[in-house]
Amino acid sequence: MSLLIVLAALGFLMLVAYRGYSVILFAPIAALGAVLLTDPSLVAPMFTGLFMDKMVGFLKLYFPVFLLGAVFGKLIELSGFSKSIVQAAIGLFGPQRAMLSIVLVSGLLTYGGVSLFVVVFAVYPFAAEMFRQSDIPKRLIPATLAVGGFSFTMDALPGTPQIQNIIPTTFFGTDTWAAPVLGILGSLFVLGVGMAYLEWRRRVAARHGEGYGDPATLVNEPAPFAGTTLANAGVAVLPLVLVFVSNKLLTLGIPHWYGAEHSFVPAVLGKAAPVVQEVPKIAAIWAVEGALLVGIATVLVLAWRPVVTLFAEGTKAAIGGALLAAMNTASEYGFGAVIAALPGFMVVANALGSIKDPLLHEAVTVTGLAGVTGSASGGMSIALAAMSETFVANAQAAGIPMEVLHRVASMASGGMDSLPHNGAVITLLMVTGLTHRQAYKDIFAVTIIKTVAVFVVIGIHYATGWV
Repeated sequence: MSLLIVLAALGFLMLVAYRGYSVILFAPIAALGAVLLTDPSLVAPMFTGLFMDKMVGFLKLYFPVFLLGAVFGKLIELSGFSKSIVQAAIGLFGPQRAMLSIVLVSGLLTYGGVSLFVVVFAVYPFAAEMFRQSDIPKRLIPATLAVGGFSFTMDALPGTPQIQNIIPTTFFGTDTWAAPVLGILGSLFVLGVGMAYLEWRRRVAARHGEGYGDPATLVNEPAPFAGTTLANAGVAVLPLVLVFVSNKLLTLGIPHWYGAEHSFVPAVLGKAAPVVQEVPKIAAIWAVEGALLVGIATVLVLAWRPVVTLFAEGTKAAIGGALLAAMNTASEYGFGAVIAALPGFMVVANALGSIKDPLLHEAVTVTGLAGVTGSASGGMSIALAAMSETFVANAQAAGIPMEVLHRVASMASGGMDSLPHNGAVITLLMVTGLTHRQAYKDIFAVTIIKTVAVFVVIGIHYATGWV
């Protein structure tokens, strides 16, 4: 019964998300409904002590990233830089390679350390303009962004600074470059199969005469550029390059400047306790925020005149979008925390332990828990915290290197995590102005491709012994 309660809560949340209802409203309803059926006395304590605690903790850390990312993306749009880059990309790759262009831009930003959520805000104006000019259906934009930003550069490509590639280092004593051969092969599989799928969907739409969409019915369309001339493509891409470079430099510099821990005493009346912060836990967030501020300042310097006239109204819309996206994701985070605390969740985790093969056991456990919680990092953290010692012992008995455990765990976390209730999926659809009904089918296809890639990598390791 405890297992059925967990599955019912998960199914309910996926259903309401798919049908377009607000996750901010229904995530706590689904989570607390499961608590009510498990132990009614825990409803209020779970809500304030776990759901809200995790939700507020997420907002505390990541809301500035959502906000700055949304403002940066809006300024890129208002300045006309997005249109300039689109025209240059079409000239370089051709109008039929719009999808490849967006995948490569998204992948470059993600691999450079820019948050997945920031990539959505920053690249969407480019994607919308490019798809419009190439007359590719707008409903394919989310899947295209998912291939570029939510897949191989998030968890497969060696050295990626995304959190999904960092978490396993703590448990397996590895570094972010673990299993480079398997990571590269897995990345090529996702990129190749993902692009083949997207191009097939584009050709099917073209055969049926489906274009970008009716402007009268489209939502959240980037505003048309109001200027008379477009900036040089090299100037237009400069803010993106500076975000990439600044993020890398700040990631390296912040731990050096602040050390492992930093504290200060706030200037208030009475005895104030010092505020202590563990720098390694927040250095990546500070780096992204600083890099986005550099990008915003660069756009303002390079395109002050076209931006300033639309800045007030444009940023209002961006801030509203950032608030909604952050709240959606934070609600998902709270839901995952509550579900993970229920007895039924342990039933799922224990059932997965019946799989005998070490790598298959790890992959199915991590991707399964990522799917239940709707979070790649959340599902992997729970799985490794509870079962990493078992994974290590089984792998050592089978002669499997820790680097392979790392890469399989990382890639598996980005497999079934992107179900309909996933925060990144909801944010992606909200930013692009699309619904689950319109675009999720293609996102789910990318989810399947990512999941299959994990087992392809496992098969390659067993067949060749490559790491």
